[in-house]
Amino acid sequence: MSVVLLAIGLVLAIEGLVLALAPRRIEDALRFLVSLGQDQRRFIGLGSLALGVFLVWLSRTG
Repeated sequence: MSVVLLAIGLVLAIEGLVLALAPRRIEDALRFLVSLGQDQRRFIGLGSLALGVFLVWLSRTG
């Protein structure tokens, strides 16, 4: 449970830092995502999911 809380805390800290330091970039990124098709967004999401699972697996085995 503590690992899950650590992971959630890290995600919130990083996202909060990005929003605090570069809010305009976030708006630009959201506009870019809206301009993509649904299939492209789904592919990006699946790629991010796969990369995240791989990184978690790598951190737990190494």
